[in-house]
Amino acid sequence: MESERFEQILVSTEAGVATVMLNRPDRYNALGSQIVGELGEALEEIEGSGEVRVMVLTGAGEKAFCSGVDLKERAEMDADERWSHNRALGAFVERLARLQVPTIAALNGLAFGGGLEITLACDFRIAVEGARFALPEVGIGIVPGAGGTQRLPRLVGPTKAKELILTGRRIDAGAALEMGLISGVVPAGSLMDEALALAGEIAANSPLALAYAKAAVDLASETAIEQGLRYETAAIRATLSSEDYGIGLAAFAEKQKPEFPPLTLRRMT
Repeated sequence: MESERFEQILVSTEAGVATVMLNRPDRYNALGSQIVGELGEALEEIEGSGEVRVMVLTGAGEKAFCSGVDLKERAEMDADERWSHNRALGAFVERLARLQVPTIAALNGLAFGGGLEITLACDFRIAVEGARFALPEVGIGIVPGAGGTQRLPRLVGPTKAKELILTGRRIDAGAALEMGLISGVVPAGSLMDEALALAGEIAANSPLALAYAKAAVDLASETAIEQGLRYETAAIRATLSSEDYGIGLAAFAEKQKPEFPPLTLRRMT
């Protein structure tokens, strides 16, 4: 993947890890129509890439991961354009949530509104010590519209989710960690080191097994345990007979590091 064709995001890939950076620091990385479109294109390329095994999502600058929807741009839209923009953002967030490769949000600053909703669609969220979080939509007459009302309760419980959504309150990284909104808090200078270290641990594993395991865990919060267990049974049967398991067993016997093939050779449905 090449960043040159994007104007508002930066994309790089190294050792199986794709780093996608929101690159509008002058607008606190706000989500205008163009950046949402570019993010969707980047996800499409990541999904189709045989080299990407983990994705890290972060923001440019030291103040903001993402301030949310670009309200200046929104103010110039009519109702239909606002709806179209929101649908595009929602589609991107849903695709991010369903991405077959694991995802890590490296939060270099504040994450408000749609910016926070993006992080809720990631598998891990690591934040710098000064980061702040909020879903302030009710204060301007709307509701979180990119999955926030559904994903936040699944992470922190309905009472805490209502507290954040109905008050629009801003919380710091310590409070976010305590309630389970984020998985770690680190000094600003070590954010990407921590995120890439986690990504490296994950990328060393079987892409096929990672995809099945991620889907199974996600299903646990979306359905009854009986359905989840049926999916787990199907997943273990598929992986027991897979090329990856054969490679893993052989490498274990020979005390070597397994070299797994790309997931794109065996697309999951």
